[in-house]
Amino acid sequence: MNGKQKTLATIFRDPVSGTIEWADMENLLIAVGCRVIEGSGSRVRFNFEGHVASFHRPHPAKEAKKYQVRDARELLAQIGVTP
Repeated sequence: MNGKQKTLATIFRDPVSGTIEWADMENLLIAVGCRVIEGSGSRVRFNFEGHVASFHRPHPAKEAKKYQVRDARELLAQIGVTP
């Protein structure tokens, strides 16, 4: 989880980063135990024991939008995962 520690630290850094690759953020959420629920199109939800965050996978860009990073930060904080 060494690379994921870097992603986690970047998610919690202020100001919010706009350079986190979506795949890195998604892999971190999966690694901490979130269940992926695929929706229609690019819609995806992450569920961890009733805590849910909904996103649209960014395209064509690879980077997560800043509001998505903030939403991921909120979910991670709610489930007790912080750097």
